[in-house]
Amino acid sequence: MSEILARQGAAQNQIADIVSALGARSIVFVGMMGSGKSTVGRRLAARLRLPFVDADHEIETRHGGMTISEIFANHGEPYFREGEAKVIAALLDGGVQVLATGGGAFLRDDTRARIRDKAVSIWLKADGATILRRVKRRSDRPLLQTEDPAATIERLIATREPFYGHADIAIVSRDVPHDKIVDECIEALHAYLCGGTSVAFANKT
Repeated sequence: MSEILARQGAAQNQIADIVSALGARSIVFVGMMGSGKSTVGRRLAARLRLPFVDADHEIETRHGGMTISEIFANHGEPYFREGEAKVIAALLDGGVQVLATGGGAFLRDDTRARIRDKAVSIWLKADGATILRRVKRRSDRPLLQTEDPAATIERLIATREPFYGHADIAIVSRDVPHDKIVDECIEALHAYLCGGTSVAFANKT
């Protein structure tokens, strides 16, 4: 029992250290669709006792409930990307939070700069097979409405990973319990914020 209490106490101390070291900064998840940004982000926020915000949901709310697919169809991708950048900028000015962003958000120079200045970024890195398995049954991914979604995913990964690589922390997203990924995020955040580590990369089985 004493060992369990000691571990729980150490975990709470680790969380307190992270929140203290964050100061006014947020935590922002970046990465491909299907990498788990919203699921892991929501659980991490609960652990840290911080608000969680999904940027895509916020965009839909600000468009009167239109879905991302409908915004793409009605207005085009350039319009969506411009609006996405404005929403993320506004959210980052809204106080400390855990924020999940859309897959293309981190490609913009201005958005990456804002995230660098006002947040700690975590890249959830998932391979193409994992992403396809998670999103293939969903119809709300406008960029995957193609004849060969697997090839589209691989093309998007190749295009986007150089940008995602600018994130402060990278965590491998794979098919393990979500809480294990959250544990790794907490370990990596503690190392980055409190241990002087420039980039943390977790790839544990």
